[in-house]
Amino acid sequence: MNVSKILIIEDEPKVASFIKKGLDENLYEADIAYDGAIGLKMALQEKYNAIVLDINLPMINGYEVCKKIRQNKPNIPILMLTALGTTEDKLTGFDSGADDYLIKPFEFRELLARIKALLKRNIIGNAAGNTLHIADLELNTDSKIVKRTNLKIDLTAKEFTLLEYLMRNRGRVISRSELAEKIWEITFDTGTNVIDVYINFLRKKIDKDHSNKLIHTHIGMGYVLKESE
Repeated sequence: MNVSKILIIEDEPKVASFIKKGLDENLYEADIAYDGAIGLKMALQEKYNAIVLDINLPMINGYEVCKKIRQNKPNIPILMLTALGTTEDKLTGFDSGADDYLIKPFEFRELLARIKALLKRNIIGNAAGNTLHIADLELNTDSKIVKRTNLKIDLTAKEFTLLEYLMRNRGRVISRSELAEKIWEITFDTGTNVIDVYINFLRKKIDKDHSNKLIHTHIGMGYVLKESE
């Protein structure tokens, strides 16, 4: 049986040992790094199946560690574990490249469930070797490369996740509340315009120089990815 190997980057020894003990008991192999610099070095040099990453770290903060890991290992699942719990903090974490975000204090069983979900999602994604297409837009879930008319488009991690969700649900009108839950894992607040802002980011990168617009608004209902009629 292949044992999944998890890297814990956490500067609080009690929290780190608590997580490691729980993972060991559930037949995972876990290593600990107590600062961002060592954690980054271990993440890049060793082979891990997932990373649990704190934000407030000595040497290099978790946001920067996450960005650097993403640049070198785009497919490894990263779960941010932090006391910073505002929507703004979550958005910053996701924009840094995190796949999931869990707020301290937490129950270990929830952390374990999140790790299992990330590992499962990663296995399915790798096995599928997915390349998604609509019109002349192409998204590769393995290489994390997006192209339109064969020209590469640079997206942030969250823009990529949003576009992938739209492409997997092509032709279906998706509400703002669904996007908030599925992409940001937050409850949609009518006072926030974060979904509209990110849709506009995508439009500028995906549709701006093309007559065949792919991202469409259904007023009062949500957004849909489809070819222009």
